[in-house]
Amino acid sequence: MAESSETATLAAGCFWCVEAVFSRLRGVTKVVSGYTGGTVPNPTYGEVCSGKTGHAEAVQITFEPETISFAELLEIFWRTHDPTTPNRQGADIGTQYRSVIFYHNDRQREVAERSKQEAGETDPRPDPIVTEIVPFTSFYPAEESHQDYYGLNPHQSYCRLVIDPKIRKLQKEFTGKLKETSP
Repeated sequence: MAESSETATLAAGCFWCVEAVFSRLRGVTKVVSGYTGGTVPNPTYGEVCSGKTGHAEAVQITFEPETISFAELLEIFWRTHDPTTPNRQGADIGTQYRSVIFYHNDRQREVAERSKQEAGETDPRPDPIVTEIVPFTSFYPAEESHQDYYGLNPHQSYCRLVIDPKIRKLQKEFTGKLKETSP
């Protein structure tokens, strides 16, 4: 990790989707799918899916702020999921699919609060944004089978039906922020 790297931790529904989106961005050097925001240490996927751990499926993003800022990451975050649905993204339902920004410091909290306000003012959906902004505590990487899921399973039906449209939207709306060779 470069000395100038920062970490962002975001939850926006299924971590396969979020990882696939953010791994394509210039300045993002690493994206890890995992669990955060709950009370159970070292949870398993099955435990998190039960809804009893309090964890959200999330990604931890390592990025170079001189190439892509935290504010730019959040702009993409708002546009690539529905932040107006509590505990749900599409057919994925439960507290583990909630929308959350886990800030790592006061600057990230301030940027997140400002970004959420701006997103609420410009979001065309009639419902208010329900995304939580909470302090980061701990992150538990998901099992290896969940890492780079889209990259390893691009023809799987969930990937085709749910992730492909997010990638197309990213490519259309954020062309200038994409890596030259996206995964």
